[in-house]
Amino acid sequence: MELLEDLRLRLRQWEQSDLLRKRRIVDGPCAAQRCVWSADDSRLLNAFCSNDYLGLAAHPDVIAALEHGARQMGVGAGASHLISGHHRAHERLEEQLAALQSPHIPQCRALLFASGYLANIGVLATLADRQSEIFSEELNHASLIDGIRLSGAHCKVYPHANLAALDTMLRASSACSKFIVTDAVFSMEGDLAPLGSLLELARRHGAWLLVDDAHGFGVLGERGRGSLAHHALRSEQLIYMGTLGKALGVVGAFVAAHKTLIEYLVQRARPYVFSTASPPALAVALEAALHIASGPQGDELRAALRRNIVRLREALRVDPWRLLASDTPIQPIVIGENARTMQVADAMQGQGFWVPGIRPPTVPPGTARLRVALSAAHSVEQIDRLAEALNALAARHRGG
Repeated sequence: MELLEDLRLRLRQWEQSDLLRKRRIVDGPCAAQRCVWSADDSRLLNAFCSNDYLGLAAHPDVIAALEHGARQMGVGAGASHLISGHHRAHERLEEQLAALQSPHIPQCRALLFASGYLANIGVLATLADRQSEIFSEELNHASLIDGIRLSGAHCKVYPHANLAALDTMLRASSACSKFIVTDAVFSMEGDLAPLGSLLELARRHGAWLLVDDAHGFGVLGERGRGSLAHHALRSEQLIYMGTLGKALGVVGAFVAAHKTLIEYLVQRARPYVFSTASPPALAVALEAALHIASGPQGDELRAALRRNIVRLREALRVDPWRLLASDTPIQPIVIGENARTMQVADAMQGQGFWVPGIRPPTVPPGTARLRVALSAAHSVEQIDRLAEALNALAARHRGG
């Protein structure tokens, strides 16, 4: 009973600090407009809250592929990949993902995971140990942080994009194995990690570079290959994690690396070894999404996404709030105070827009923000109306 009272106290404190998070019930497919339910009604909102950057989550070809896969293979894998759950569809998808990254990683092989969170935990907790040292970017995703903790390795955090500080840390390290760990596109900032410079530091100091490209795969680089292609990188020292539930619109993740490293993960990565495999029907759906994203249609979708990014940034006039510099679909508007941020998010909902307010601990204290997420599926009209609503609220804020 003491535990329950302690939990109630913490929940009340979070609520008083405007830090209590609430789930929203949605209906229908993931799309540019979502039906959102509340206690007494439902509303159709223009949704700027999804990572479905190419609009593939409800693409008819992807849906048809999932239906076909389910009819042919059922809705479950039955066991882990190493017991009996590794289907031909999984193998085919891994081969296609490896082929996309092979220009950047020699002797590349790919391995599927059920989520990006599990992939990052699996890689770090398997490859690093107490004799290792990990150099982690200040703004890394929680899954990387948790993977580092589980590994037991000594960790040093370097300031955001500060190459000089990282170089000093690496030079002072005498660890048997070293890992530089970074997001490629920072999920709450929208900016890009300097991957070319990070790889040069990795080469100079004999370190591995682990790149979490959750928000770059499918969006950046030729054919949507991701951040390695965007920065024109190639090295055996690269470990690449890409997610399949954002730009590809389905679910899951993969790790691409040298074939020897991947085989080691197959044998020892606990989130892989001890998890039931994803349904093979999902792999069929992902094949269809990958075919779209890496082909001419994907190029058209990325061009539409780029136009939406430029149009919104040119239209926004949100001073005294701060629109962060970002050329990606993630467009953060820093407001600062938790309560004010949520008031603005609620006001946007009242005008028909779902733009999430992001608060600590996801972002540092005092930097609560709106996180506008753009998609190729958004229309010009939706972009213009969003900018108009945000500009009007910012003007009202300027006036007191």
